[in-house]
Amino acid sequence: MRAGRILLGEASLTALGLVGRRPTRSLDRRIEKAGSLAAYDVLVSDDLDTPDEQIEAALDASVSCVLWSDGVEAERFHQRFIAAGRTLLVGANLAHGLAPSLAAHEAAVIEETPADAVLGAEVAWTEPGRALRRGEAMPFPEPVGPRWATLQPHTGRVRRFVAPVEGQWAAAMARVTVGTSDGVHVRVLGVADHAAHLEALSLAAGAVAIGEYPYGLATPEDRAEYYLAAAVEAGLDVAAYTTTR
Repeated sequence: MRAGRILLGEASLTALGLVGRRPTRSLDRRIEKAGSLAAYDVLVSDDLDTPDEQIEAALDASVSCVLWSDGVEAERFHQRFIAAGRTLLVGANLAHGLAPSLAAHEAAVIEETPADAVLGAEVAWTEPGRALRRGEAMPFPEPVGPRWATLQPHTGRVRRFVAPVEGQWAAAMARVTVGTSDGVHVRVLGVADHAAHLEALSLAAGAVAIGEYPYGLATPEDRAEYYLAAAVEAGLDVAAYTTTR
């Protein structure tokens, strides 16, 4: 429901249908109990137990689908969504949505300057757990602050780190190293907020930006600029600074 409340702030939203539940009394007439999914544009779900069922429901109704989960074997649905002219966006969460989108967006900005080149990139996010006493130092914004993080399995040039934190706060960040004509600069972007709100915002941003993604399977960083723009419009604050080596 947190993601739903965020979506109600979207001016273009005409109806928010709740699947499998009746809405409580609300002053917002756009909230309704969902009947046929075909009456809507996109199915949005944070279901971690049966994401495949959500995908199949979206395909049956010929609507796009946005999932918080990144654990589904979604590649097998790619061609079916292309054939339906719809989009399956997976990983609309902190780890696979906000963090890599921060890095992808910054790298795209850097590459617009011919004399500059991205030399390396790292992303990091927090997960509930006991704080580490060693690892890779990651400068998350306050109120999370700097944390030790551990390297995660990854492919490609972007290194991925996770930092356990206790309490109600969560954060994500990207650190991009760029070579320029006047030296090497390190650009750091980060976000921090109440954990439940930040995850809900990550999901809602995917729903708002879904129309900017190609048909078939996609992840938030595939259209990072639109995904982040939707998140910022919904209230996300991004902290940024640059250091020189």
